[in-house]
Amino acid sequence: MTEGNFVDYVKIHVFSGKGGKGSAHLHREKYITKGGPDGGDGGRGGHVIVKGNKNLWTLFHLKFKRHVKAEHGGNGSKQRSSGAQGTDEYIDVPLGTVIRDTETNEIIKEITEDGQEFIVAEGGKGGLGNWHFKSSTNQTPRYAQPGIDGQQIDITLELKVLADVGLVGFPNAGKSTLLSVITAAKPKIANYEFTTLKPNLGIVEYRDFKTFVVADIPGIIEGAAEGKGLGHRFLRHIERNSTLLFLIPADAKDIKEQYDILLDELKRYNPELMDKDRLIAISKSDLLDDELKAELSKELDKEFKLPYIFISSVAQMGLTELKDKLWQMLN
Repeated sequence: MTEGNFVDYVKIHVFSGKGGKGSAHLHREKYITKGGPDGGDGGRGGHVIVKGNKNLWTLFHLKFKRHVKAEHGGNGSKQRSSGAQGTDEYIDVPLGTVIRDTETNEIIKEITEDGQEFIVAEGGKGGLGNWHFKSSTNQTPRYAQPGIDGQQIDITLELKVLADVGLVGFPNAGKSTLLSVITAAKPKIANYEFTTLKPNLGIVEYRDFKTFVVADIPGIIEGAAEGKGLGHRFLRHIERNSTLLFLIPADAKDIKEQYDILLDELKRYNPELMDKDRLIAISKSDLLDDELKAELSKELDKEFKLPYIFISSVAQMGLTELKDKLWQMLN
């Protein structure tokens, strides 16, 4: 998936259909005098329905769709014929989409299952025809109900990607390179900060045809929770990851300090992220010789209570062990 095609946030104005009018028709037929009321009911207006679709990965197909309008219900007619129901309008979304009321920012619903449907705007009810109102004292009602108006609402769709592993690290820590090596994804890789501007997803093929999904989140910097750098706009994507893989380059001045900064930003964004499984990968380890690696391991054993692993995406070093460890943590 190219960067420009990853859309995770759209606003849409939805209109449901108006209910059809009831008919005030009076029955007319040769040789039948005073046939009485026979006006049918109006049809229901169409709903606007958000539906989960497991084949979608992004909201790109809704990027230029600013308005969604369902069909109005048909009017009732003679011989108690009801009007046609308005056609429902469906908005297909990927799993993991949150529906918010744009005005209040309140969460209306989360779509997490394939085929799950939720009516965001109900169609208006059709009006009753005049035959409903006949009685012994009112045998020829010449009135019927109008249809009820449909609903209008501004909704915001937010996608939180459903990945098993989330890559967390500073810009240029090697997250995109790792993703490109262990999956078939082709993220943009360059030697400057914030090369990755949108999350990238890749599927890791493991032993015996097993797979798991890894999400590469744009680099976090100190102060991201306050909106610095790319801010916390993309941190919501790791809320659904069961495991967080912290990537810290071997040439970092202080590995423990970098880890603490990253952890602090996640905690300030959402304290619940602290409950997730964590693994530390020391990237660019091909820069270290055996002596330096042994020295660094001694330091890390003192400072870290978490498991860590030395890897190099370029030299294809430690990647099998990394996959084994991630699979073990996921299962």
